[in-house]
Amino acid sequence: MESMGKKKPRPRRSFTPEFKAEIVELCRRGDRSVGQVAKDFDLTETAVRLWVSQAETDAGERDGLTSSEREELAALRRENRRLREDVEILKRATAFFAKETR
Repeated sequence: MESMGKKKPRPRRSFTPEFKAEIVELCRRGDRSVGQVAKDFDLTETAVRLWVSQAETDAGERDGLTSSEREELAALRRENRRLREDVEILKRATAFFAKETR
C-alpha cells in the first residue's frame, strides 16, 4: 500500500512574467476567485496569491520590495558573498606568504 492520501510533490516549474501578469489580471477582474483561477490553470493557490501580492507591491498598492528591488537585493547578496570569498582567499594567501618570507 503506497502512502495513503499523500500526493507526490509537484515538480518545480517556471513561468514567464507575461503569463504571471495574465493570471494576476484574471484574479483582479473579480470574475473568478484566486482558487478557481489556480485550479483552471493547474497552479498552486499559494503561487497565484504571491503573484497577486507582488503585483500589488510593484504597483505601489502595498508595502514591500518591488520586483526590481528584489532582483537588485539578490544581485548585491551574490556580489557580497563573492567578495567575502575573495577576502578569505587573500587572507589565506597573505598568511602563507608571510610564513614563507620568515
